[in-house]
Amino acid sequence: MAVLVELTKEYGYVVLTVVAYAFLNFWMSFQVGAARKKYKVFYPTLYAIESENKDAKRFNCVQRGHQNSLEMMPLFFVTVLLGGLQHPVVAAALGLLYTVARFFYFKGYATGVPDNRLKLGYVCLLLCSAMNNSADDSDDNGIQIKSLGRDPLDFQHVLLLVS
Repeated sequence: MAVLVELTKEYGYVVLTVVAYAFLNFWMSFQVGAARKKYKVFYPTLYAIESENKDAKRFNCVQRGHQNSLEMMPLFFVTVLLGGLQHPVVAAALGLLYTVARFFYFKGYATGVPDNRLKLGYVCLLLCSAMNNSADDSDDNGIQIKSLGRDPLDFQHVLLLVS
């Protein structure tokens, strides 16, 4: 199966946005590690139990903030990478805003008061939806999928053209 994808030079901004989000998640994992030491929650325990640890809620909020970002990562990556095929600058800008909003989401969650994540948390959802819409946008100058086989529904031989 041969697939040809021609990317514009602006697509590099999309890749940098994905890398920025990956670094944010690395930073969050270090915050979880620091919280493990501070609140004495040792591996392999994923979440602390309040009956065993007086700081369980504080630790669990740090852990949950990172875990939620990991759960959203595949959706974010797919939407920003696909949206960037047709609208690289818009997708990169929305992706960068999403990454910044995720930082504040985590910082709010890590306070130990879960509602603090909602101050900018909804921005994350809105930006991810906007990226999804840019990935779904299509026009005559956008992504064209052409079958190279006889049957137009034969997706074993598809040529993906991006203009």
